[in-house]
Amino acid sequence: MISSLWMESFFYFYRKGSNMLISTILLIFGFIILIKGADFFIDGAVGIATKLKISKMLIGLTIVSFGTSAPEFAVSIKSLLIGSGDIVLGNVIGSNIINILLIIGCSATIHSLVVKNNTVKKELPIVMLITVLFGVLLSDNVFDGVKNTFTRSDGIVLILFFIVFLYYLIKMARKKASEEEIQEEKTISLKKAIILTIIGLVGIILGSNFVVDSASSIAKAIGVSERLISLTIIALGTSLPELVTSVTATIKGEYDIAIGNVVGSNIFNIGMVIGVPIALLGGIGTIAFSYIDILVMIVSAFVLFLFSFNDYRISRREGVMLLLLFIFYYGYVIVL
Repeated sequence: MISSLWMESFFYFYRKGSNMLISTILLIFGFIILIKGADFFIDGAVGIATKLKISKMLIGLTIVSFGTSAPEFAVSIKSLLIGSGDIVLGNVIGSNIINILLIIGCSATIHSLVVKNNTVKKELPIVMLITVLFGVLLSDNVFDGVKNTFTRSDGIVLILFFIVFLYYLIKMARKKASEEEIQEEKTISLKKAIILTIIGLVGIILGSNFVVDSASSIAKAIGVSERLISLTIIALGTSLPELVTSVTATIKGEYDIAIGNVVGSNIFNIGMVIGVPIALLGGIGTIAFSYIDILVMIVSAFVLFLFSFNDYRISRREGVMLLLLFIFYYGYVIVL
């Protein structure tokens, strides 16, 4: 009898250890695909911008940011279909916080980021407005005295705001990159640039899927709450494309893409990743997230604007400050 129990215990822990090992291997494999995919994606995006004489900031705000937000969109659809509304919200709230505090923070510590006048005066205010709007729509209890919910009409409001952003992008697309900027670039053929972009995007999505699935398996094996998983593992996992892409762009000296990626991604996360699934599949009932989570998301957007507005540059010191805010907030989330 004792021998039988011992054998059962042995095989239980053996299987558990094997699953953890497999998940860890897949996690590392996902990182490799993700990093290489981001490298291809940046080269392809810059090639397209150069050949079509399109502003690199526009490429960062559209192709790069929308492409790297694909994992968040997929997670939102999947989560709503299985009735996990908290994962949808946690994914977007966590991703937007990570995009600014961690991704811009890491990029700025590598090299100070020059922020263009147009970005400070137009794109960053749009990020602040849609972030505040999202926070207000999440805070029914504060304004109406009822429980916090997120309805289909809330999703439609976000989509309408996002359409205004798309209109701005269409106007921006008419502006051509300067001849001086184009001549400085080593161009590749448009066909090769498109192929590199597609291969890079596929690698980014596949790699992030491996990372999210394996990290979630490890977290569940350890025993973590759904809110913590969505704000940390899932949000960080789906933000890895943005992280790798922006850091890679910074190393390559493509600061417009590094910043445009985060700005466009945050707007896309709120307008499309939340707005479209909610509008199509229905609202979310009682919201389990604290006002601290919502407040940090809004404060992050304002801090990014203030740092950029100060001298049109995000310095290494400011990058360190963003990373410290990231550590402080996530320390609070994990501990409490």
